[in-house]
Amino acid sequence: MSIRFREAPRDPVLSRPAARSPIEAAEAARRRMDDPDYRVDSDRRRGRGASANPTGRYEPTAREGFNDGWDLEEELPPLPTEVIVEKPRTIITKNDSPDIGYDRSINPYRGCEHGCSYCFARPTHAFQGLSSGLDFETKIFAKPNAADLLEKELRAPSYEPKVIALGSNTDPYQPVERRFRITRGILEVLDRANHPVGIVTKSALVTRDIDILSRMADRQLARVAISITTLDPKLARRMEPRAASPAKRLETVRKLTDAGIPVTVLVAPIIPAINDHEIEDILKAARMAGAEEAGYVLLRLPHDLKDLMRDWLVEHYPDKLNHVFSLLQEARGGKDYDAHWGVRQTGVGPYAWMIGRRFETTAERLGLNKRSWKLRTDLFTPPAKETGQLSLF
Repeated sequence: MSIRFREAPRDPVLSRPAARSPIEAAEAARRRMDDPDYRVDSDRRRGRGASANPTGRYEPTAREGFNDGWDLEEELPPLPTEVIVEKPRTIITKNDSPDIGYDRSINPYRGCEHGCSYCFARPTHAFQGLSSGLDFETKIFAKPNAADLLEKELRAPSYEPKVIALGSNTDPYQPVERRFRITRGILEVLDRANHPVGIVTKSALVTRDIDILSRMADRQLARVAISITTLDPKLARRMEPRAASPAKRLETVRKLTDAGIPVTVLVAPIIPAINDHEIEDILKAARMAGAEEAGYVLLRLPHDLKDLMRDWLVEHYPDKLNHVFSLLQEARGGKDYDAHWGVRQTGVGPYAWMIGRRFETTAERLGLNKRSWKLRTDLFTPPAKETGQLSLF
């Protein structure tokens, strides 16, 4: 297949195109998925969440394949995972969002091999000139110097300790962590400095670091949130192809709580007409596994994730495409997504209100969220600066 370039459409956020009706958007998604030059062959993307690799929204040109009559029939290899080493100058990221309970975070990796079809972080790959589709889950940026940078930043005289979040964007325990161990290095620094940390993950690999997390939890310095989107293993494999199975995540909750580590379970995201019927069952299973707190997030579709989610529905649940987006738009003020603070996590309107009441009623009945685990900041001790002076003894 030959490649040609064409002018890419302008960033929809900046150019403000005319709004499409839900039916028009659905038909556009069906046309995309019928185009063999857009949809990547299923054998090549086995174990991946996205169906295609559309051009990043900041790119001036788009690549498209076409048959020029000279192509040879050949079987292309499966898409491998490529890890790109990144060397940032700082590692702690600050935010001022009132929707989340922290103002700083660390992301050891960009991109995520879990391949979750709904991941709100997908569009961030556009900043690297890459696609939010298959690039996001096959081209992973790793930051091996994260622990060293963290020590340097914690050592700054002006540093004020507050809870650092790990996993606010991409999963700190995705598969490449087994090899790079960047997250573990960060935890070792935080443990030595008596610095509080909150972790969000859907990976069972977090149990590898129970030795560190349990020590920190004894000092009220660590807590973990496990995301459980569904209890149906078939649905999980379609939505989150390389993440831990639902049963494995519940087992992870049990192992962490048995080690004395506070665990919150996140029913996130709630996808209308796909997993919204499981709210009560997930909360019940989480409570039985030992979780004492729970939260939820309604599906968020920033930027080009809207079209990627439609592609996923066309492939796996074509009969539900219109229904899913009808309910979602009802909860988003008539749009696919509303990014305003205060509503982006939970939505508005009757459907969003019903989801909130179901969650709150079930959590109350199960005894969840009766107490909140507050992490301490008063134990913080800045890392000692290495002088390079050798000891005489």
